[in-house]
Amino acid sequence: MGTQERSRITVVGGDITEQRVDAIVNAANSSLLGGGGVDGAVHRKGGKAILEECRALRASRYGGGLPVGRAVATTAGLLPARWVIHTVGPVYSATEDRSALLASCYTESLRVAAELGAESVAFPAISTGVYRWPMRDAARITAEALHTAPVRVPLIRVVLFDDAALAAFRDAFDPS
Repeated sequence: MGTQERSRITVVGGDITEQRVDAIVNAANSSLLGGGGVDGAVHRKGGKAILEECRALRASRYGGGLPVGRAVATTAGLLPARWVIHTVGPVYSATEDRSALLASCYTESLRVAAELGAESVAFPAISTGVYRWPMRDAARITAEALHTAPVRVPLIRVVLFDDAALAAFRDAFDPS
């Protein structure tokens, strides 16, 4: 992007629903109506305003659900953020390379964040829970996607819930 500065990226342990950033990324399922893991926590802690906007999205643009690798924003409700950016990660497959779809979750979320005017965004480890993506591979794909994304947001925080995930992501973002 020419003269545009690189984003500052940090990798931290914690609860993504407690991050004080402009936008929190939700590892959603395609229904946008809540689920387990990060998705369930975002909907529980964010309150009914998020679910109401997700239902409106399903009734309008995303009647068949949000496609894998895409992203869309709603209010953050009761969360300490302005917006939630919902993205649907791919289910891991040992027989089909879906890494471009996983990378797209990060780049599309950054695109949406930039369109909103977000100065800071927090990401979880997308697809590493019930979608079974191997943690170290997901960390590698995430680092590459965020470092090479065509759209920049000044502050990017990758928030990991447990020590194993935190170690894998720290290794991927700072391999020295």
